[in-house]
Amino acid sequence: MSASRRMGTENTETRQRLIELTERLMMEEGYAAVGIRRVAREADVAPALVLYYFRTLDDLFIAVLRRGAEEELARQRAIADDADPLRALWGLAGRRGAARITEEFMALGNHRKAIRAEITAQAERYRRAQLESLTRAQDEGRLDLHGATPMAAVVISTALSRVLVMEEEMGLTCGHEETRTLVEDLLTRMGPA
Repeated sequence: MSASRRMGTENTETRQRLIELTERLMMEEGYAAVGIRRVAREADVAPALVLYYFRTLDDLFIAVLRRGAEEELARQRAIADDADPLRALWGLAGRRGAARITEEFMALGNHRKAIRAEITAQAERYRRAQLESLTRAQDEGRLDLHGATPMAAVVISTALSRVLVMEEEMGLTCGHEETRTLVEDLLTRMGPA
């Protein structure tokens, strides 16, 4: 959302409440349940006020996405110095709430170019932060990837943990116990001595 397209003040309580409400609706009912009128009704404000802060529904979705991305980056930075950074990354990527909102945004991104572009930009930014953490841990001797690259470890650990959570949300758990046992073994072998 460029400055020319943004409306309203960035950090007002009302704007933040609209973002939080939209995220809650996405988590509970899916992105399709979100509309300007629905958000306004849930927030007990006029639709014009929602449009004051977000010119379009896509602008509102992007604000939700950006806020979540900032929170995820803060979590990633917090684990950068962890004694066992790969295990910390595995745990961070496998959080149910994060997987659920990611799933909603991925579905939304299939239908809206602006959302897809923002997802990609934020995901690349996050992946670079993950890569920096693991590269530094490897350089400092806190991580031994046994010949694998830090980027491969990032992609495998985050993708696999998210897929497991998403499958569990659908009720599919076949093979999960064995997969988690294998991952735990690998994390133990690659982690600190």
